[in-house]
Amino acid sequence: MRVNKLCTFAGALIGGYAGWYLCDGLGTITAFVASGAGSVAGVYLGWKLARRIEG
Repeated sequence: MRVNKLCTFAGALIGGYAGWYLCDGLGTITAFVASGAGSVAGVYLGWKLARRIEG
């Protein structure tokens, strides 16, 4: 369970930052929406990773 929480948190953090960074020059609202989308994608990928680690 701890691995799941850690991976989803890290995924959200990294995904959100990546989304913001990629759309930084396009405006604040665009970067905010991209950050949210990146966070969602990061949570999903982190969850998949945690399931693979836990076996």
